[in-house]
Amino acid sequence: MKIVLIGAGNLATNLGKSLLHKGHDILQVYSRTMESATALADIVGGSPTNDISKVNTEADVYIVSIKDSAISETVPVLCKGKEEKVFLHTAGSVPISVFEGMALHYGVLYPMQTFTKNNPVDFNGIPCFVEGNDDMAFETAYNLASNISSHVYPLDSKARKNLHLAAVFACNFVNHCYEISSEILSKHNIPFDVMLPLIDETARKVHTLAPLEAQTGPAVRYDENVIRMQSDMLKDNPIFKQIYESMSLSIYRTSQKRKTSND
Repeated sequence: MKIVLIGAGNLATNLGKSLLHKGHDILQVYSRTMESATALADIVGGSPTNDISKVNTEADVYIVSIKDSAISETVPVLCKGKEEKVFLHTAGSVPISVFEGMALHYGVLYPMQTFTKNNPVDFNGIPCFVEGNDDMAFETAYNLASNISSHVYPLDSKARKNLHLAAVFACNFVNHCYEISSEILSKHNIPFDVMLPLIDETARKVHTLAPLEAQTGPAVRYDENVIRMQSDMLKDNPIFKQIYESMSLSIYRTSQKRKTSND
């Protein structure tokens, strides 16, 4: 298919590379800055532009991969004069209705993964969730997703919002916990690398165990002596202290629910 990429960030870069590899033709890359548009266009082909009103009109599908807050203001200008084309966005929490009244055929192609520009991922293993307002839009989203992934699922906007929320906990919040861990270690000249075997084993366990069953540590049994001591160690950083205490309480209460349900 002939594709225009709207956005040149982490997701757009990885998605563009994968689509190009599968034989699709990237006609153009739009970004707010010509530098970013040119950098991605040099990789995936097509012409760069930083003027949304001058986006190529010859594409079959326009894939919008920009920050959520910018989508609603970009869509009206992007769709003008191209109303009969297919428009897809890649956001987890933005409803399909963002295109309503602006285009005839529109939908969502949401790859649920964390992306970094210079860290290539194997799209084949990434779950992709698709939605369309009509058969044409749905088939376009589904076919594109199926080209690059073996795990494609239809999902409506309401369910996708909850999926994205769950992903924030499983990815963004977990990664922030890594950062907190790194800060604590660095103050005592301990390299973060020592955490990697623990991180890897924690991730491996949930491939075969439910997260609730895999949970260990002082919070499960609510060991107050350890929890109080560790909480006091964070007194110089009130936000980290609050996270520690809230997380410990949540772990304990969740483990108690499981214990009650098993009794």
